[in-house]
Amino acid sequence: MENSNVLTVSDILSPDDITHSFDTHSDGPSGKLPLTAEILVDQPSGNHFGMSQNAGMGWNPQELLRKHFLILSTSGGLRDQDGSPVALGLHTGHYELALQVEAASKELKRLRTIPFSLYCSDPCDGRTQGTTGMMDSLPYRNDAAQVFRRQARSLPTAKGILGIASCDKGLPAMMMALAGLRNLPIVALPGGSTLAVKDGEDTGMIQSIGARFAQGEVTLDYAQDVGCRACASPGGGCHFLGTAGTSQVIAESLGIAITHSALCPSGTEAWKDVARRSARALVFCESNGLTSRSVFTDSAFTNAMIVHAACGGSTNLLLHLPAIAHAAGRKRMMLEDWNHVNKETPRIVDVLPNGPVGYPTSELYAAGGVPEVMLQLRRMGLLDTSVSTVTGQTLGENLDWWEQSERRTKVRSRLKKENGVDPDDIIMNPDRAKAKGLTSTVTFPSGNLAPQGSVIKSTAIDPTVVDKDGVYRNTGLARVFNTEKEAITAIKSTDESQRLKAGEILILRCGGPLGTGMEEVYQITAALKHLSYGKRIALITDARFSGVSTGACIGHVGPEALAGGPIGRVREGDLIEILIDTKNLEGTINLVGTGDTNRGVDWGSSTLAQR
Repeated sequence: MENSNVLTVSDILSPDDITHSFDTHSDGPSGKLPLTAEILVDQPSGNHFGMSQNAGMGWNPQELLRKHFLILSTSGGLRDQDGSPVALGLHTGHYELALQVEAASKELKRLRTIPFSLYCSDPCDGRTQGTTGMMDSLPYRNDAAQVFRRQARSLPTAKGILGIASCDKGLPAMMMALAGLRNLPIVALPGGSTLAVKDGEDTGMIQSIGARFAQGEVTLDYAQDVGCRACASPGGGCHFLGTAGTSQVIAESLGIAITHSALCPSGTEAWKDVARRSARALVFCESNGLTSRSVFTDSAFTNAMIVHAACGGSTNLLLHLPAIAHAAGRKRMMLEDWNHVNKETPRIVDVLPNGPVGYPTSELYAAGGVPEVMLQLRRMGLLDTSVSTVTGQTLGENLDWWEQSERRTKVRSRLKKENGVDPDDIIMNPDRAKAKGLTSTVTFPSGNLAPQGSVIKSTAIDPTVVDKDGVYRNTGLARVFNTEKEAITAIKSTDESQRLKAGEILILRCGGPLGTGMEEVYQITAALKHLSYGKRIALITDARFSGVSTGACIGHVGPEALAGGPIGRVREGDLIEILIDTKNLEGTINLVGTGDTNRGVDWGSSTLAQR
């Protein structure tokens, strides 16, 4: 074929000449299976045939009685030997994971075990924003968790499971699967983060480029340029602490990933070394009888919630962490638990998207990452350091090692020397964090629009719209939309009669579990963050948010509109009042009137009940 873009029937039906001759039989592998009379009599036929399969795939028959370990991953795409793409994945987060699988497999082989590798690739929430693909995002998590567990059960001889994943739904699914394999040794290997672009826009900001172009705030040439460079390296989850990055932090803070493994820059030698040492940890856990049940404890989950609050993590973990706890057979955390943790735990990490500076996750890793955060939390007396971890040590012992380690000294010193960044400006003590204006992470507003509550990452509200007493106050007219498409059209519109304007409150409904599968609406929140006037528009929705969402965005409103919730009875032009106390983590969202007339909360409650 001279031009592969012009195909004929002959191109499809006429094979190359070389294919006319092919073998139909083979001698098979040389050697003998290490079968014994006991194996043949006492073990199921599946074990016998498994040996035949293993020899057929090329493993040395003399080694087939070695212990079996299974590596599960979300790897996607296909790389050539030089790293160039043969087939793309759906995102950088899983595109390089095969390299970690390879590094871990070689280490398991070196340790005289037999590694197996299986995959269940994951979608990209960024790629499906604003499309019907987003409706499959949250359901994928549950489906993939089931697939991973079924894959693990499909190797009955497995002595342990290494789970490698990086991104928004793949890693929570992997943790759910590992939690459910209660009697097996398990280790989670976070897939790392992509490198930050040296000169351009981060992978969160770039997702608002369409709205900014539509409003004349950027040129077409600018959009083409920065759009090309935003994903600055081929592997790793996005370089902000969104749901992918937060999930990696959670894996390590639970104790199911080795120390200083979350957020490691993808493709680096350090990242491959983490894979090798994670493989060693799995073998160690198996040798010492340390199982999933031993690590996934109630105290470990509480520790993870505390680290989430300290880092300013994604609100999606309020959905994922209870699901992981349920899979582990542990107590599921409720709203009251999250509220208590966030009121007790200060945010001490400055990382994208929260600010005030907003360092990328690669620099958070260089500043010491999760163990450095946990050192600060231990000094505050917030953590249970007696919990077991997959290193074979308690959390306290891991932190003792980290505090005195050469690695800690070197990575933090290198960050300061080569990047000019003080690691203590990224991971701070509580006094320094307070002086820089950091507030605790999450608030759960209620009111006549959310009788069952809602959630906002209050620490990420733009400080310029927060009053000096730390309270965000906004009373504005409702602009009501039943679909995300309608809302983004209004945001991009240049028609003054249709365009969303500063001071208005965007009501986006029918996006809960009964509607669109609790979709993310990041194309909306990204636009509101990065449009010049967007910080003066609030959002109330029964949908959920991307972990990179910031601003006065209130989600998870309950009951949702399609369950009869009052958000479904809000009308265009209603007067909405929002109060969010970012210091005391209290908040309300209420209908208080119509037009310019404020009739109060009681009137709003009565009116909603009658509509």
